[in-house]
Amino acid sequence: MDLERTTLLRDLLAGTDWTRRTTEFARSLRRAKHPPGGLLLVGTPTAEPWHLAAHLDTEAELAGVAELAPVLVRHAVPAGAPPHLAVDLRRLAAVRRGETLLVAAADTPGEATLERVADARRAGATVFALDAGDRDLAGLAHDRLSIGEDGLVADGLIVPVGDGFEVASHLVSTAAGQPLPRRGVRARLASALEVISGPAPRPQRSL
Repeated sequence: MDLERTTLLRDLLAGTDWTRRTTEFARSLRRAKHPPGGLLLVGTPTAEPWHLAAHLDTEAELAGVAELAPVLVRHAVPAGAPPHLAVDLRRLAAVRRGETLLVAAADTPGEATLERVADARRAGATVFALDAGDRDLAGLAHDRLSIGEDGLVADGLIVPVGDGFEVASHLVSTAAGQPLPRRGVRARLASALEVISGPAPRPQRSL
């Protein structure tokens, strides 16, 4: 999906239930208690989540939150791939308690992938799933955002599964880069100071 179409769909979905759901999922991912390098991102044998990996990496840099930068786990690593793109499925077998596994399944993950996800969960990983309606994956995820078999549906607007998955990936990564809501007296004091002095400038973002 190109930049213009992604921006248009993001604007159309503003204020819808879909925006709320992607924001809640993203905040849950942001709150996950894994160390830097402990967010593992894996796709399916036929669909690697390149765009989601890139978006999360950008948001991690802009927000200064190293924990958001994912490690892309690949089903097949071509010869000569650079180290950061040469992490294969053996990494899932080495998952430790306290790490996070984000499964981005734009299509059917397959039995072998599901088995590795189940093993990672048993090892103590927190499993997040961004999927297109896979029921088997739903049973393994601690937190899940599903586009559904018919695509992304919000307030009567239907976006096909392929485009909807890309939009969801962008909305999730953007929301994950936003500061978490602050609570209590400190939060109210910070809000009052922003009213008095104005909010701090934020870095420019791009899709």
